[in-house]
Amino acid sequence: MLELSILGFLYDEPLHGYELKERIMELTGHVKRVSDGALYPAINRLQAAGLLERRIEPGTSAAPRQMLFLTDAGRTRLLERLGNPVPTEITDRNRYWTVLAFLRHLPDREKQIDVLRRRLAFLEGPVTFFSRDGRQLRQKDMDDPFRSGMFEVARATRQAEVAWLTRAIDELASDELTSDEHTSDGHTSDGPAQGRLASGALTSPAAETRGEH
Repeated sequence: MLELSILGFLYDEPLHGYELKERIMELTGHVKRVSDGALYPAINRLQAAGLLERRIEPGTSAAPRQMLFLTDAGRTRLLERLGNPVPTEITDRNRYWTVLAFLRHLPDREKQIDVLRRRLAFLEGPVTFFSRDGRQLRQKDMDDPFRSGMFEVARATRQAEVAWLTRAIDELASDELTSDEHTSDGHTSDGPAQGRLASGALTSPAAETRGEH
């Protein structure tokens, strides 16, 4: 999750190490604080692998700063990871949010749709947190109001996300068809759905709701 966040934010724009840390904290800090002891070794590993580089840039109102830039290899790595998320980057909500935060950078519309479809398929499974004697328990099995509440909140959150995913997939698929038609006519188009995704008009549901399904 940390590597993907680093690559994603540097794909957005070059950043100073402190700025990068702040952005990662905003995205994933509710799960685990990003310490310097984790961030900078990760940056060093990515630099050693040729995925990012450091440059000294003049400051606007201060001394020159060391900035982090993504290399072409780093951009390729990000797009590979976005196009082929590992299973936990689909099933784990927080890892999935990290993929979703940068999915707009993936130029292949069909791969964007595939990622959303994988998440949708996962969400269509049953909500469960507990088991007994090898049997998964449901809300109706709960005599604890707090555990019952976990099911109720998870179900409402899931319904909101399913509704958004369904709408986003339909709009992206429709836009892809329109783009294909334009291409066959000798024209190219970024398409209205992709524009809405990039501008934030299509936003993920209940982004403030955290936790596992």
